Amino acid sequence: MAGTPGVVVGVDVGSNSVRALALDPDGAVLGATTAGYPGAATWRPGHADPYAWFAATAQALAKLRALVPGAARPAALCLGGQSPTTVPDGVPHTGSDAALTCRHPAGATGSPVEQHHAQHAALRAAHGPDVRAWQLYDWLAARFGAERAQARWPGDPPLTDYGPIAATGSVVGTVGTGHDVAAGTPLVAGAQDAYLAFWAGGLDRPGRAMDPGGRTGGLAVAVAAGSPAADAYALPSAVPGVDIVGGPVAAHGLILEWLRDLTGRDVRDLLTLAAAVPPGARGVLVLPYLEGERAPRWNRELRGEVFGLSAGAGPGELARAVLEGTAYGLAHIATGLGARGARLDTLVCAGSPARSPLWCSIKAAVLGVPVEVPAETDLAAYGAALAAGAGAHWWPAPGAGSAGDWPRPAMTVLDPHPHPEYAAGLRRFLELGDAAQARLAASPTSSDTPVPTPSEEPTCPIR
Repeated sequence: MAGTPGVVVGVDVGSNSVRALALDPDGAVLGATTAGYPGAATWRPGHADPYAWFAATAQALAKLRALVPGAARPAALCLGGQSPTTVPDGVPHTGSDAALTCRHPAGATGSPVEQHHAQHAALRAAHGPDVRAWQLYDWLAARFGAERAQARWPGDPPLTDYGPIAATGSVVGTVGTGHDVAAGTPLVAGAQDAYLAFWAGGLDRPGRAMDPGGRTGGLAVAVAAGSPAADAYALPSAVPGVDIVGGPVAAHGLILEWLRDLTGRDVRDLLTLAAAVPPGARGVLVLPYLEGERAPRWNRELRGEVFGLSAGAGPGELARAVLEGTAYGLAHIATGLGARGARLDTLVCAGSPARSPLWCSIKAAVLGVPVEVPAETDLAAYGAALAAGAGAHWWPAPGAGSAGDWPRPAMTVLDPHPHPEYAAGLRRFLELGDAAQARLAASPTSSDTPVPTPSEEPTCPIR
């Protein structure tokens, strides 16, 4: 096997940027780099230029090679990333936003498999019936030299016309010439970013939960396989006998970016201002539904709302209300899961929101559980490196090991400090969200798509 025995490389192709990470056999992060997507500001919502993803991936790997010399010849390389996202094959590259992302409306109210198939149908309608479909990380792996395949996590249903199935952690080819990773390096099948993050964050026993962060976010909770909480949408964890349930939200990270653009203050300044505002945001409350909401409301027509503004409210109150509103959104999902017997005793926070101790502490207080904050917050990239390590035979692939068989980043624990303002805020958040949904249902201009009742709400895992 080609490569440096002490290094594997994982890549997470996220919605805003690529992150590449080098890991040693003990799970220590040797270095990490990022790269943005050229031209992304011109992409339509739900669309992307896959060649910009490829260019950013190559740039991140080049930076990593300069930072960690062993990353030039790793024991294995794995790519994972955002999903459901579909790249067409056979469409000439014109710099257009040819790929479809999870923000595209095609199949958005269905399961991840249904969303993939709806995206493929939309691409065929746009480019012709012979267009083949790829998951984005499979398409990228093929650019580096992999065979055509669809990387699938254990238990994931197959995708029709996306290529032969390759289990996460299995070798799907080798790197060709002309790249910043040595030719002959094994290429390993990845998975979607949330699944890789769950693996890296140790959702391997009932009660452990995670918000993967990013522009969207959500809540995933580990439950015993076969328990009442493990419904039809449950995802197998990396450990047999443990399933993951929960749901994705639409815009938790995005709404802080929106506030940044609205106020002209950067995120760091907004977080500093929010820290000076007491719990309850002096009566200001935000429904973070900029792009509708997924779990648990599943209504794309909902929109963000701000309540309780007064002449004395400023950017700090708004920022605090955004942080609290996103925490209330997680608690809303947790309430539904708890009614089905899914307990939550620890929350792992990941992604860029995990870099804010204030945001993490608010989530701990609202949910009433300790929060673990990993030293490496991009758990999806760390999980991709775990998959690379499985391909290099360092540790088992997902589904083939037990809890403790894989390394994980060091964690800092934040204990919860409940506050009566949060309990009142959650009640108000739920009441105002219910009222917004009722207004939509009664509106003659609302779409004909039925809004699920609580008993009908899907609980598909975060994706």
